[in-house]
Amino acid sequence: MTFAQVVEKPLIEVRDICKNFGAVQALQNINFRVLPGEVLGLVGDNGAGKSTLVKVLNGAYKPDKGEVFFEGQHVHFESPLDSRKKGIEMIYQDFALIECLDITSNIFLGKERTFGLFSPLLRFLLRRQMDDEAKKTFKDLGIQLENMRIKVKELSGGERQLVAIARGMHFQPKLFIMDEPTANLSVGKIETLLTLERDLKSRGVSIIIISHRLEDIFAVADRIVVLWRGQKAGEIIPREGATMEDVVHLMMFGNRAQSTKE
Repeated sequence: MTFAQVVEKPLIEVRDICKNFGAVQALQNINFRVLPGEVLGLVGDNGAGKSTLVKVLNGAYKPDKGEVFFEGQHVHFESPLDSRKKGIEMIYQDFALIECLDITSNIFLGKERTFGLFSPLLRFLLRRQMDDEAKKTFKDLGIQLENMRIKVKELSGGERQLVAIARGMHFQPKLFIMDEPTANLSVGKIETLLTLERDLKSRGVSIIIISHRLEDIFAVADRIVVLWRGQKAGEIIPREGATMEDVVHLMMFGNRAQSTKE
């Protein structure tokens, strides 16, 4: 019995999802699932529909057709805030950070720690507590940062990437979606991130990774889903002997890859 054949209730599942942008059909009848504690690689060439699919999963896009299920329940995510309440966190390729705010403020954006003594309408930020929690999150990532008050606009691309990862990590998601998480990281930081992904998996967190670095995908993924021109071209299971060449063929030719190789 293969990994893909194991009968287990998915954490998240989409059925026959379609999404159009005008005349462009970005997703065509996609069926897709992620199991609890599974690391899933989502790959495809530019324009294959990867980012569109994960934005449907996190509520940034509404599908034109199809259904989304989370923990067995039919759901309609009206926004990323809805999906976050369910335990879905996403790192966007453009980081989605507010540059004029500092590191701590970006990590706690929308979930600030506050207290009020006299009225629920008059509340104060617990800045020191948030700074300490932010530092601990970075420490868990293997990164030592002491000054949480630095504005994001003063950080390098790689440092901004780490802030986005720390923000997603801090609230202990059930599903962590990472869109090109290693794009701006050094080799050392990439290894740190891969170790973190394995640790999250051991804690039962599900992860979707979009990346053009197939070596990173093969290092951690239980299963790889390949998209081609808005369609699901196939699934690859690395530990069953699948190779990067198999993935590349699906990326280039869709479900015609096998006949092309033969």
